[in-house]
Amino acid sequence: MRTDIEARACEIAGYIIENHATVRSAARRFGISKSTVHKDLSERLEHINRSLYLQVKEILTVNKAERHIRGGMATRRKYRGG
Repeated sequence: MRTDIEARACEIAGYIIENHATVRSAARRFGISKSTVHKDLSERLEHINRSLYLQVKEILTVNKAERHIRGGMATRRKYRGG
């Protein structure tokens, strides 16, 4: 595996841990696709840095559990205009 991919995975993980960010916001921040972020964090990071992987996994699990709430809030903003 290339070192730049490993560095990117660790950098994305650090960003998500520091900001409790979503995969979508991390993708936007780093200028890559959500699929790439997800693959970096769920597959590659586990082999690169296990402790970082476990921290990110915990945050992503919380985000997944809360995503229906964020979706509902976005729909509300869309139709209320604010």
